[in-house]
Amino acid sequence: MKRKPLQAQNQLSAFFELTKPRITMLILVSTALGYYLGNTGNTNIINFFLTMFGTALLSGGAGAINHYVERDLDKLMDRTKSRPIPSGLIMASTALYFGLILSIFGLLILCVAINLLSGILGLFTVLLYIFVYTPLKRITWLNTTIGAIPGAMPALGGWAAAANQLDPNAWILFSILFLWQHPHFYAIALMCKKDYAKAGFKMLPVIEKENFRTNRQILWHAFLLIPVSLFFVVTGILGNFYFWGALALGIAYLISGVPLLRDTTIDNAKLLLKTSVIYLPALLIIIFIDLNR
Repeated sequence: MKRKPLQAQNQLSAFFELTKPRITMLILVSTALGYYLGNTGNTNIINFFLTMFGTALLSGGAGAINHYVERDLDKLMDRTKSRPIPSGLIMASTALYFGLILSIFGLLILCVAINLLSGILGLFTVLLYIFVYTPLKRITWLNTTIGAIPGAMPALGGWAAAANQLDPNAWILFSILFLWQHPHFYAIALMCKKDYAKAGFKMLPVIEKENFRTNRQILWHAFLLIPVSLFFVVTGILGNFYFWGALALGIAYLISGVPLLRDTTIDNAKLLLKTSVIYLPALLIIIFIDLNR
């Protein structure tokens, strides 16, 4: 069973698909986490909205540029051949210009309306995603780890938008998201192993036969996530409610990867993926409750 791809029915929905809405939503959750934890006073609703809007534009723009860069590879994979460019709904040059415009406007909002630090972090995230992570997918299986850096940086951007600085707690949040991404994306790689092989992507499940290393990477990062997520209690920013909630979430995330040790099936990979998707919003809820007790 494969992940069901998003398939645009018209040009309007095709432009929306270019922004990679699933990834953008995860980025916005990460940004909101960073903003909420980095906020030391009463939340400025306008500032928060502009932060989220600018981040959404920047993320959507980076997604569109990624569509342009990987357009020839997308034709080779079943799950991506119906994307806007390979399907012919949108010209490659149009997607590129669309991505550049979104990125520029998003960057301007962050730099001008928020602060320079959040804008710099946003720019660095996009450059790392497009010019480092994307080409590395065809070079080394370590692309997942490298890609986890820009994947975790939106939390720093949200924190910088709220506090105009980055303190040690911001880097704890970055580390949580960095570790969280490994099981998440390895689960996707297991589910889409054949497709990635067609495109020549050097994902870890593609280059090994038995998935032993992939499963070790999943469990190792899920295990490390548990103590790292509890560092917020050590620094005093969060309390007992967060401790037990984060501990339970971390253990559940770790346990969801255990079935893969027995049998590397699509269903077991889907279980891990579903748990990973629940983890972040659940953590946000726990943080919100803890801070407002």
